[in-house]
Amino acid sequence: MIDRRNHLGGNIYCEDIHGIHVHKYGDHIFHTSNQKVWDYVNQFCEFNNYVNSPIANFKGELYNMPFNMNTFTKLWDDVVTPNDAMKKIEEEKGVMKDTIPKNLEEQAISLVGKTIYEKLVKGYTEKQWGRDCEYLPSFIIKRLPVRFTFNNNYFNDRYQGIPMGGYNVIIGKMLENVETLCNVDYLKEKEKYDALAEKVIFTGMIDEYFGYSLGKLEYRSLKFETEYLSDIDNYQGNAVINYTDRETPYTRVIEHKHFEFQEVPGTVITKEYPSNWEEGMEAYYPVNDEKNNQLYEEYRKLAEKIENVYFGGRLGQYKYYDMDKVIESALDLVNTLE
Repeated sequence: MIDRRNHLGGNIYCEDIHGIHVHKYGDHIFHTSNQKVWDYVNQFCEFNNYVNSPIANFKGELYNMPFNMNTFTKLWDDVVTPNDAMKKIEEEKGVMKDTIPKNLEEQAISLVGKTIYEKLVKGYTEKQWGRDCEYLPSFIIKRLPVRFTFNNNYFNDRYQGIPMGGYNVIIGKMLENVETLCNVDYLKEKEKYDALAEKVIFTGMIDEYFGYSLGKLEYRSLKFETEYLSDIDNYQGNAVINYTDRETPYTRVIEHKHFEFQEVPGTVITKEYPSNWEEGMEAYYPVNDEKNNQLYEEYRKLAEKIENVYFGGRLGQYKYYDMDKVIESALDLVNTLE
């Protein structure tokens, strides 16, 4: 196992800061409905019963996520019942009647109406993508979850939680008898390391693997500002609060101790800032528009020609994966190689 970083585990790595397990690369909440995946991860650790219930902060107004009856009754004074909410949303969606959305703004309004879009979608999305919604393609948002119940559980999956003791417990047990190297750039000595193995699984950027020979794929990156607050035991009362106005430069604030209900003095918060990716930066999200998907397809064809090298994960397959889907994909690959 080779990693160019100074630690193993990729983006699920946790850093211990004053006894608090800090998700170094942003919040990671495990959730799945796949029994095979759930059974697989549980052989390495026990999960707690954390339920993801993020809060949206729009200029000091707090709303429950995902969009549900708690959200709607606070957005509109005359909404009390699910039927009230449905009527209100349908009324606001009416401005897009018989119109084919030409951009993300029009698409979002056609799905949830103007009020929800302007307070809870617009600013957050513009920060995530680094451009105004009217200049983003409509296909980026295919659906927006609207729930007409008072249920704040963000995920609908059967299983959900955080590893007790943090994700490093999984990393350590999974790699217990595996030779590992950190601070090593595989791509700089690819031939040397390829000669040591019958099969190679590469989870870095597929275009970087090929020396950007066909051009660079686009990614979004993130910057994290982490702070230990010794004089505050509870900073925001929730693990994740999203800031949905455009003016606040960060998209969310994470308070890590709430993931594992840790009762230790002080607290650690992380502010998350989306940014454009440039060579040398960490890539986090593929930009899956038509142009980039076409370029990835050309790289995928190159990858298919290489024997015994397999490309996986978000960067290797240029695809947005949740953790359980990555594990499912990896288990499927193992089955094909046996």
